Amino acid sequence: MAIVGYARVSTEDQSTEAQILDLRKFGCTEIFRENASGADRERPQLKAVLSRVRKGDTLVVVRIDRLARSLAHLLDVIDTLERRDVAFKSLGDPIDTGSPQGKFTLQILGAVAEFERSLIRERTKAGVRAAKAIGKKPGNPGLIAKDPLSRRRVARARDDRLTERVIAGADEFLPIVQRLRPGHPWDRVVDVLNTAVKKRPGDNPAPWTRDALIRAVRRLVADGLADPGVLKAAPRRSRKGFCQISGQLAESACSG
Repeated sequence: MAIVGYARVSTEDQSTEAQILDLRKFGCTEIFRENASGADRERPQLKAVLSRVRKGDTLVVVRIDRLARSLAHLLDVIDTLERRDVAFKSLGDPIDTGSPQGKFTLQILGAVAEFERSLIRERTKAGVRAAKAIGKKPGNPGLIAKDPLSRRRVARARDDRLTERVIAGADEFLPIVQRLRPGHPWDRVVDVLNTAVKKRPGDNPAPWTRDALIRAVRRLVADGLADPGVLKAAPRRSRKGFCQISGQLAESACSG
């Protein structure tokens, strides 16, 4: 049960030392430092700390604005941590998911976020109705016009969200993948994962497929979170030998 800290400043000429001192004073045994804008969700050290923490750990920041610059992003991160049984604490704010008071504060923030989403949906619907009334087509003008740049931007945003989910759920499936690959084909690795009830990361978990697993592992390799060797071609193996190994892995994964 480790206490892991995350410290962030926006520019290279700023220092994280004051945050480091507060985090160490609180008891953090490991601290991740970052120089990046809080508006950037694709921060390397944020990805690293979310991949590092395990069940029973606590992620600590000095203030919540060091972790996220929007309420939506903050709640997304905390939801990811809670699904993995990792607590979150902000030293300068009344947020501590390990305490009843902190959870109550988080519930209030969640209600505020839902209210904001409701307002956005209503404004969007009103905008669509107004656009139709004057003969305009609702939606992204660039996508409607099939602009290549707009399409790439939308695809990149969708890809970024998927990468976040994969990294957040990597500790659920990556250890099994690393033990089986590249010694066994992807189809058989998928069989083990689905037998071990290791669902795909996301809001609506679904069984793994071969293509989905390969894409997820490639993302982790690209971010330096998985050994590139797992992507090598698998040698021909007997089905009997694989079943013995996969059965042991699935049994240990389910019991764990």
